[in-house]
Amino acid sequence: MLSIYKLPNKLPHERVIKVIRKDVFLVFIKLFFLFLMVVLPVGFFMLFIKPNEFFMSWNGAYPLIVLMTSAYYLFLWLFAFFTFIDYYLDVWILTSERIIDIEQRGFFSRVIAEHKLFRIQDVTSEVHGVLPTLIGYGDVYVQTAGTKQRFHFDDIPNPGKIRDMIIKLVQRKKKDAIREEARLMKR
Repeated sequence: MLSIYKLPNKLPHERVIKVIRKDVFLVFIKLFFLFLMVVLPVGFFMLFIKPNEFFMSWNGAYPLIVLMTSAYYLFLWLFAFFTFIDYYLDVWILTSERIIDIEQRGFFSRVIAEHKLFRIQDVTSEVHGVLPTLIGYGDVYVQTAGTKQRFHFDDIPNPGKIRDMIIKLVQRKKKDAIREEARLMKR
């Protein structure tokens, strides 16, 4: 298991600046949808099944209703669990040397990518829509010269602040590289 405190391939003098996850508001939206889906079968039962004499008189109705309801709630439990896994394991780690992107794709698939700060060429933040503007979440794109041209931080809180933080880290890293090169040239 990947720990935020034990970074993979940790570089000398590297420290974690910020750990970024998707905005919690999106999880609340999914949980609200889940709550509606939990209440739906109760309303369905009260409106259609209970008043209908055919279902109540048929001997196989009760086991069938229990089986279908159990399968439905099992699906909802799986949806809730996947929502949590997707939120908790999708993470972007900003360090003093690089950006690490850990993306969970399903239950048994994970992709980990990283970019060194000195390779970053452009950082863009985007907020589209009324709700993202009011709540304050959006996307950040990091352009590099590497093979994966663009990192995408999707639905993160305060995208402008994160963009500014990445730009400052890149500028500091480039200044440090220029100082180191000047120091080596004096030798």
